[in-house]
Parts: sequence; structure tokens; C-alpha cells
Amino acid sequence: MNALAAADPAHARPDVPHLLDTTAVTSRPAGRHGLNPTLLRIEARRALRNRSGLIFAVIMPVAFFLMWGRNPQYADIGYGRGTVSATIMTGMALYGALIATISAGAAVSLERSTGWSRQLRLTPLSPTAYIALKGAAGMLTGALAVAAVYAVAAGTGVRLPADLWLATGLVTWLGSAVFAAFGLFLGYLFTSENAMRIVGPAMALLAFLGGLFMPLDQMADIIQSIAPYTPMYGIHQLALAPYGAGDFSWAAVANVTAWLAVFGSGAAWLMSRDTERV
Repeated sequence: MNALAAADPAHARPDVPHLLDTTAVTSRPAGRHGLNPTLLRIEARRALRNRSGLIFAVIMPVAFFLMWGRNPQYADIGYGRGTVSATIMTGMALYGALIATISAGAAVSLERSTGWSRQLRLTPLSPTAYIALKGAAGMLTGALAVAAVYAVAAGTGVRLPADLWLATGLVTWLGSAVFAAFGLFLGYLFTSENAMRIVGPAMALLAFLGGLFMPLDQMADIIQSIAPYTPMYGIHQLALAPYGAGDFSWAAVANVTAWLAVFGSGAAWLMSRDTERV
């Protein structure tokens, strides 16, 4: 690392904002809670420049769908108004969207380590607004993940009524907001190294418990008992509901609402505590 990078971490990591320059945040009039369109654009560009994040959020779910979703042994078996292949498509799109949103949130741990949190403390940006900005950046990448998986599925033979494409894709994308808050929670709870180490295993475990990789009715009874209380379960159930093979579940709505409240309020509290120390 050269002397410039050592003196200023922003030069060492181009995806981290310049620590000595708050004009990007304060040069334009701030809206309510300090929301600023310039900062929103910065967050969006950073999310789209994160190549490794895009690979895991977009390319990997597409690969998983191609591996499992088009197996001729079961791909075209009916599932309500859709097929088994379509439900795998939705599950993999959800997995990609969740990776995108949680990674965007967890990246805040890096910003804390480089001192960007100190800079934000000097601006009118409130914890609620900051969470909204990070969530919006993650949701942008999440939309790309959903679109990529659905496009590949359509190109490889998945056929659905237009309303199912729209309904399942929209629910999948909107539901991923829960994990934007979860990523922020992890980013403020752990250091940058530990936060990113936790994200991968945590996502794999929660995806398994949410039934994204294997139908829950094929799992052990104890897993089926635990699964309805885990964060991915409710989102996945709501994403599959438009296919009509099962009844709409208010328990799934309660699951999503509860976890969003837990992660969102926890992230806001941790950010407030963090900025009080700087």
C-alpha cells in the first residue's frame, strides 16, 4: 500500500467515500432527516461498482437455477398455477436479492472502520434516513438479481401467466428489505472483518431453514418446527403464495413484519450508539 493509501483509506478503497470531504452530503439542501439526493446517488453507484457483490448476488443465483431449476425429472411438474421450476426460480431470485441487500447493509462495518461514520455525525443525516439510504442501495442490486434469474428462467423454458411473473417478482424484491436492515444490524454489531465472515454462513443457514434449497416437508420434524420463526421463512412463503398451491398465510406476514421491526430498530439503535461515541 502506498503512502497516500495509508494516509487516506478512501484512496485504498475506492468504494469508500472520501473521509475529509462531506460536501457530497451537505452541498445540497437536505430533506427531512437529512436525506440528500447526492448521497443517494453515491450509495447507488457504490453498490453497482461492487463487482464481487454483484457476482454473488446475480451470477450465483442464476447458476443455482440452471443447476436445479431445469432438471427434466421434475421441472415441469405442476405447482398451483406454476411449476416446480418456477418455484425454484422464485427461491433463487429471492436468495440473490437477500444477498444483495444484506451485503449492502453489512458494508457499513467498513465505513465505520475508515471513519465515515464520524463524517456522517457532522451532517443532518438521521439514523432512520441512513438506514433508508443503505437499504435503497441494496434494493437496487436486489432488483438486478431478481431480473437476472427471471430473465434466464424465461429464456430456458419457464412459462407463466404475466400476473405471476409480476406478483412473484415484486413480492420477492420487496421482501428483501428485511435483510437490508439485517445487514445494517450486523454491520454495527461487529467489526468489518467479522461482519463479512458472518454474512455468508448466516445466509446459507437461513436459506436452508427458509426452504429455499429444499422443500421443508422433506426435512426433519425439528427443522419444520423451527423454520416458521426464522427470517427467510415468511418472505419465501409470501413469494410463493401467488402460485396458489397453498393458502395465503397471515403468519408469514407477521413473520416478515416482526423481523423487519427487530432488525430495523436494532440497526437504528446501534447506529445512534455508535455515532454518540465519535
